[in-house]
Amino acid sequence: MDNLTHSLVGAVLGQAGLKKKTGLAMPALIIGANLPDVDAACFFWLEGTEHLGFRRGITHGPPALVILPLILAALLWAFDRWQEKRGKRPEGRRPVHFGWLYGLSFIGALSHPLFDWLNVYGIRFFEPFSSAWFYGDTLFIIDVWLWAILIVSVWWSLRSEKKGGNWTRPGWIGIAAGLAYIGMNWAITGAAVSDYRAGVGSSSQVIASPMPFYFWQREGFVGADDRWAQLFQLYPEDGHLHAKPLADVECKLPDLAEERIANSQLDAFLFWSRAPFAERAADGSVILRDARFYDPRARDNFSIALPDVECEELPAE
Repeated sequence: MDNLTHSLVGAVLGQAGLKKKTGLAMPALIIGANLPDVDAACFFWLEGTEHLGFRRGITHGPPALVILPLILAALLWAFDRWQEKRGKRPEGRRPVHFGWLYGLSFIGALSHPLFDWLNVYGIRFFEPFSSAWFYGDTLFIIDVWLWAILIVSVWWSLRSEKKGGNWTRPGWIGIAAGLAYIGMNWAITGAAVSDYRAGVGSSSQVIASPMPFYFWQREGFVGADDRWAQLFQLYPEDGHLHAKPLADVECKLPDLAEERIANSQLDAFLFWSRAPFAERAADGSVILRDARFYDPRARDNFSIALPDVECEELPAE
């Protein structure tokens, strides 16, 4: 998910009562909820598609979820000591307890991979012990409705706290509402996948991708052999599933085992890709794409060109 969502998750956890545990609890929760995204620094040393295979891996796995919160807790504890020595420590700050700082940093960090799992990009929960990808297919990466739930609950809680009321109750309501919204979207995805499988056959691969803003809709993809197609459910005309090719001219997926060894860009793309398909370029070569992120208006995103591989066209459907 986007970093605003991660930050709001940390904030609502704090407003549910966790911020009472120690001084600097809110920074521990909010920064902790964003910690695994330190892997975004890979853009400084990786090029092309290499970042696709690096993101949501090592910094989202078990060792990082133990070590990164420890570093954050140590920095926050040191910051508090530094302010105290300089006489700059706010009078209203609660005493800082290192154990609670670490625990809250860990809770915040743990929330991050759980929410990243909810979209179609995927996450490698067990890196470096396993490089398997996991996909929740439940929420779009930027979900304005989840934003609204979390923002309102945090605002309500802060307002109640300022007035001396029960400020933890709005936090818990926000958590419950957020979980209910996620559960509803999980059910929508499950129903869509069931419809797709019933329409195209259980042997086909199907993906139900959440749509931005229209949370009740899913963009369907079906894959078989070398071809991935976009699915459309037509109501009320006939109620049958219809598939449309993603690209104007599709190519057979070539055997790229040898090329993959020598081409780090290709290796990263194929490691990351969940729904790969090949499209013919203007010069007759191949461009590898992924059905989840195929956008004709931004054709260079999430793709890799193979200028030395000739397109072997698939028959039209």
